[in-house]
Amino acid sequence: MLSGPAILRISLLFIIAGLLAAVVQVLLPGPAPVSPPARPPAQVVESPAIVQPAPQTPAPAPAAEPDRRPGAPSQTATPPQTAVAPAAPGQMPTDAPAFPSDPVAPAQPQAQEAAGQAEVEKAEDSAGPRALAVVDLNTASVADLNRLRGGGAIGRAIVAKRPYASVDQLLSKRVLSRGVYERIKDQVTVR
Repeated sequence: MLSGPAILRISLLFIIAGLLAAVVQVLLPGPAPVSPPARPPAQVVESPAIVQPAPQTPAPAPAAEPDRRPGAPSQTATPPQTAVAPAAPGQMPTDAPAFPSDPVAPAQPQAQEAAGQAEVEKAEDSAGPRALAVVDLNTASVADLNRLRGGGAIGRAIVAKRPYASVDQLLSKRVLSRGVYERIKDQVTVR
């Protein structure tokens, strides 16, 4: 049977071993993460029952020789246009992008909304105290007291120390800290 000090020493050894193992795991780099193997591109298999003839495109007309007679209107030669061969059904045309671009969501409404929100916050910070209804400390509910701007969840503490003869008693009865009191003192009253 082990004595008390022996059990204590063994427990300390296990704790130290666990801490050392944690330190070694943090300090030594682990194996590099293995990325999953790349899948080969999916191949499109055409159904033999659905065969559509490729539409015929007209061959481009040969470019006409410019008229080189004196007094003839000058013509600029246009480069010949090359026709793109139509893709077989189920195949992507060669000039098409590999991945179609995603539709772009309208960013302007979000940007305008963010700018409007920033403007509101700036106005709130620079404006004086809000024109809020002043809350009576002796009759207000916990929810009303918790809604005070800058107060946080102070309703229960205020209700627990009722009645109040003046707003200053929030400090003298040690209900609120001075910082919280300074933020809410203009929003409360005692009637």
